[in-house]
Parts: sequence; C-alpha cells; structure tokens
Amino acid sequence: MKQITLAMGNGGVENRELIEKIIFRHLKNDLLFQAEDATFLGSLQEALFTTDSFTITPLFFPGGDIGKLSVAGVCNDLAMMGAKPKFLSLGFIIEEGLSARDFEKVVRSIKKELLINEAAVVTGDTKVVPKGSCDGLYINMSAIGERVAHVSERNIEVGDKVLLSGDIARHGAAIFAAREGIELESELKSDCSSLWPVVEELLAVGGIKAMRDATRGGVAAVLNEWAIARDVSIEIEEANVPLSEEVRGICEILGFDPLVLANEGTFVLAAEPGREEALLEVLRRHNPKAQIIGEVTDEHPKRVLLRSEWGTRRFLDMPSGEILPRIC
Repeated sequence: MKQITLAMGNGGVENRELIEKIIFRHLKNDLLFQAEDATFLGSLQEALFTTDSFTITPLFFPGGDIGKLSVAGVCNDLAMMGAKPKFLSLGFIIEEGLSARDFEKVVRSIKKELLINEAAVVTGDTKVVPKGSCDGLYINMSAIGERVAHVSERNIEVGDKVLLSGDIARHGAAIFAAREGIELESELKSDCSSLWPVVEELLAVGGIKAMRDATRGGVAAVLNEWAIARDVSIEIEEANVPLSEEVRGICEILGFDPLVLANEGTFVLAAEPGREEALLEVLRRHNPKAQIIGEVTDEHPKRVLLRSEWGTRRFLDMPSGEILPRIC
C-alpha cells in the first residue's frame, strides 16, 4: 500500500484493509474492535463532551503533526474544564493520493498522544475524497471525559490572579515559518502538547477558578472572552507575558501581535487570591517560563488592559479578521 485510493473509502475490501493494517493496528482496544455502529461506554459520572475539527497546513510541522494536534486539541478542551479525558471518536477525511506512509505516521502520533492522556479511541469513520477535494487530510475528533473539579469561567471574580502556563505564540509562529519556508537559525517548535498531566497536578493544589487553552485568537481572545462573560476587567502586566526571542523576532519582522497568535499547549489560568504562588510552582515544573501576568478588577468592565513597563496602559481588543490561515 503506497497511496490512499478512492476504493479505500468505499466500505469494501480495500476500506477494510486500510482500517485493519493501519488504524486498528495502532489504535487497537477492546471497545474499538467491536466495530459496530455504536459503542456502549457504560455509566459515566459528571460526563463532559467536546468536539473539534483539524485542517492544518502543513500536516507535519516542527513540534507535531495533525494527529498529535487533534488528540491534544480535544483532550485539552476537557482538561481546561477539569475533566479527565477518557473516550474519543476519530473521523478521517483523506484526499486521494495521500501517502500511506504519511497517513500511518499520523496514526502513530495519535496513538502516542492517547497514551499521554490515558484515553482511547472507541469509535470512528474513514472517508476518502477525490484529489483536490481537501488538503491532504482532515480530522474530526470528539471526546468524552469525567469531571474531576468544577472549573469554569463562571467562577471568575474580582481579585482573582491570572497566570500563563508558558511562553506564548510558538504554534502560530512555527506554523507560519514552516508554511512560508522561512529559514531560522533557532529550532522554533510548536508548543503543541497534551495538558492533562499538568492539569491533574494543579487540581491537587486547588484554588483554580478557570482555565482556557489559548488556541485561535491567542491570549487576547481568552482574556476578552472572560472579561465579557463575567462583566469584569482584566489587567495584565505586559512585561510579565513570556515570549521567546525566536517568536519575538518573527513578530517584529512580520508585524504580528504575539498576543493574538495561536497556541496549542499554553493556557491561561484564573486563580483564587493567595493560591497563585503554589500553582505557579507546579506550572514551572512543566515550563520554567510560566508567569503570573495580572489580575481581575472592576475598573473597566468587559475590557482587557495592558500595563506597559513604563506605567502606561492601553486596551487589548478581541482579535478580528484573518490572522493566520489554517493553524489548527
């Protein structure tokens, strides 16, 4: 098998071969092997459900690929709500002519990320579309998890502290550089990663009000959504926002604002006052660049303010327009 053909999506012999030789081979588990029209999951306590679709270009990028991205993406959405990822659905839309080797590399990445989350694919679907109908490979994933803690933006209050789990904008910058063929002296990689391991440690510390992974729209989108949802103001110390020199350089050359670029393994956390230092200690065990970056106030409801190192302040608005196409 060298390439994916249209016959491999027809539900017949070729389709069965693709599923058994690549998908089942790497993702096997008792529930998936039932291969019926639906999978019985048993009873779940405090179940949470999420879904997402992934259409990134290029399929393989520094720090990850579309397979790793898809599992991390849906599992992180559950983790940000205080839920342990458990069961995933997996839908492939494959363009005719995709290399079978590349497809298997993606499936292997999915397997690796599932192990990190201690989760399993239990149902799925595979479609093959004519050449030119999609950009190599699209993936849809849904995930079910069990809530461990009640974490929600509805918990945010004036006085809460705001933390960042690491330096920002690496995913957006890495994808742009890979897509445009920009040669870098450094080894800039996407921050794409699964967050459940660090979230599990944070939940043991306690004091978490809300969490959100800063994907499309970046940190600016998360902070504005929180401010609007809770009718509060969020004030950020701009100098405390961690940014790598590689990302800073790309943003300065190309005119990007790193606060609106996408992340795929960096998240924002709102913490109960007095618990921020203990939470920061946990975050820094996973990423030394984690920082406390601000707090929730009532000064300018529904707005986000950036305080510069010189003491001046400006509003940070919700991102608008197309920033970078196809980053997730």
